[in-house]
Amino acid sequence: MLAEIGRMTARRPKLVLIAWAVLAVLGGVFGGAIFDAATDVEDAPPGTESMVAGARLDQLLPEGEVITAVIADEDFFSPALADSAGSVIAEVRNISGVTEVTDAYTSGGLIGDDGRSSLVTVELARELSQDDALAVADEVTRLLHTIDAPEVVVGGELLAERAFVDRAVEDAAVGEGIALLIVLVLLTVVLGGFRVGALPVLVAVASIAAALLALAGIAEVMPINEFAVNVVTLLGLGLSIDYSLLVITRFRDERALDPSASVEELMSRTTATAGRAVLVSGLAVCIALVGMLALGDPLLSGMAVGGSAVVLFATIAGLTLVPASVALIHRHIPADGERTWARPWTRRSGGDSRGLLARFAEFAQRRAAVVTIGATAVLLLLAAPLGSLTLGSSDIHSLPATVEERRAYEAVTTGFADLGVEPVTVLIDAPVEDSAVGRLLDRIADLPTVHDAIVVPDLPAEITAVEFTPIGDASGADAQQLVRDIRQLDAEFTVQVTGPAAGVVDTQAHLLDRLPFALGIVLIATFGLLFALTRSVVIPLKALVMNCLTIAATLGILVAVFQWGWGQAVLGFEPWGALDVTTPLLICLLAFGLAMDYQVFLLARIHERWRLRDRAIDLRTANNRAVLEGITATGPVVTTAALAIGIVFLGFVVGDLLAMKEVGFGMAIALLIDVTIVRGLLLPATMTLLGRWNWWSPATLLRSRIAGPAPTEGAGEESTDESRVERSDASLQRQ
Repeated sequence: MLAEIGRMTARRPKLVLIAWAVLAVLGGVFGGAIFDAATDVEDAPPGTESMVAGARLDQLLPEGEVITAVIADEDFFSPALADSAGSVIAEVRNISGVTEVTDAYTSGGLIGDDGRSSLVTVELARELSQDDALAVADEVTRLLHTIDAPEVVVGGELLAERAFVDRAVEDAAVGEGIALLIVLVLLTVVLGGFRVGALPVLVAVASIAAALLALAGIAEVMPINEFAVNVVTLLGLGLSIDYSLLVITRFRDERALDPSASVEELMSRTTATAGRAVLVSGLAVCIALVGMLALGDPLLSGMAVGGSAVVLFATIAGLTLVPASVALIHRHIPADGERTWARPWTRRSGGDSRGLLARFAEFAQRRAAVVTIGATAVLLLLAAPLGSLTLGSSDIHSLPATVEERRAYEAVTTGFADLGVEPVTVLIDAPVEDSAVGRLLDRIADLPTVHDAIVVPDLPAEITAVEFTPIGDASGADAQQLVRDIRQLDAEFTVQVTGPAAGVVDTQAHLLDRLPFALGIVLIATFGLLFALTRSVVIPLKALVMNCLTIAATLGILVAVFQWGWGQAVLGFEPWGALDVTTPLLICLLAFGLAMDYQVFLLARIHERWRLRDRAIDLRTANNRAVLEGITATGPVVTTAALAIGIVFLGFVVGDLLAMKEVGFGMAIALLIDVTIVRGLLLPATMTLLGRWNWWSPATLLRSRIAGPAPTEGAGEESTDESRVERSDASLQRQ
């Protein structure tokens, strides 16, 4: 079927391109609606204790969005400041949509600990839509900035959320724009021309546009968050470049093997081989995303849906758009090593012409045992910091320290002793006068992680709510421990805990509860997929272990850099002692998907060489040759693809948002580890050690029992095509 798809696309390439052009234009025109349709992400999964208690408090004490401002760097008692602040605050009270204003000049608000600052809180009407609330908040901000003071910083959750989204869009536009230009130059040089170099980028744009169009439609029936767009961009660029490179290089190899063949025939052969790898790879990445969806987290679910959409379109593009485009521009695709204006040199001009992975593989095969032990030890050493992983909610910490919304938050939490960080709120279904309630509150107050406590006023008499200010950050390790300690206390009545720290605790518990199910889906389905590709039981198991080592090492480095702060000077961020609760899982699943992408590329070619082996030589030698030849043939594709998508990931690192830095840096490190230590060294070393046992399966065991003591794995598979063996050998000699 894949061969016929290649033949059809090469026969009618313009029709395929027109169809994709229409889809891309529709995506460009209507796909942008996803930004308006996207919804905010809840702090914890629905139905968890923190969400239920938070919803109860909202019903008991209905409150609209709150804007906070700190008037600073001037003596509070300055007459000029008092007159200016009083006049401006009176104007703020008269804004339509403002329900209440509290300040230190006109309504008994808080004065800062230094006597040179004061707090203003502005509550907006609860019934305002988000757009209307933002419009009112902007007018409030404008007026507050007119107060005659050296500094007025305005913030609040509503403004902080908008600042995050705006900064994310800006960083993505700048960082990814620069990264794409660098990738275009890289591909032009590697592939030898502008037309062929631009093809993977154009395919990525078309796939992303189509995915955004689909996502805009999906957002009408289920909630989708803004971060899904980032996943669409990352995976769309990564997979489109990977699949395009695989198809282009395979077509180039097939053309070199049979120059007299028609384009239709060459493309048929290309899609029958490279197209199979594209299809299996797309399925493998989708499996990882299904695992993300199975976790049931609102943030990750939106990302999984967006990722699945772009994987679908990138895979379809790899099987249709890329072959059709290659069929049209095949005369402008230089042969491997051919001198062109884009690369005024040839790979055969001297020195070692093999690819990086091929040289790594040859080294690993010569010292298989030492390399296996050494590479595994290095990966475990890199993973060691993972033992101190602390998860939290980055929230305001994701914004750069210079952003006004973060400065306002820090001014409020550090400059007013009566406020401090956001509290852990305990909701009790009993009156505060109850002696049992008093005893429980005393026990909580005595916990070592409690800094202060205040009773929430204006609640019904039969309900008690107390806000306990934790030591440290609002969602840090101490605050999370406080939540757990409170929930372990025995009580005669219903006790619920909510707040930022409770949301993190509930999110972790929810994810850990679902994680075995999600991992089961990913591991079983991936094993089945790799078994179908290689007809081996050993290779899929080994691939899963190596992927786990890649992920563990990546997360270990992430902890050392972002939690411990080892990379703060170079990467330009301020560590806050934890990673965002969803970041490790997001990186795990994305890294697993891309690692499987390269795994499939290499294993498909290795298995192809194994099937076409010389049956006269012993199986260990045949296995070693298949490994080296497969890596030699596909290694340049993997190296170029990893370098290109690594540049894209680094585009997120140069931005200001800490959460995006973590994801971009983590994915770049995962690619570096996977392509060098794992694919370059550990894969060929372990396959060399195992020899013919790489290809063991129940079927080979059955055949060996039937055939007697001289097993020949692969018997019963496709018969050897001698002409194809000769053509494949010729291809490897050219490389």
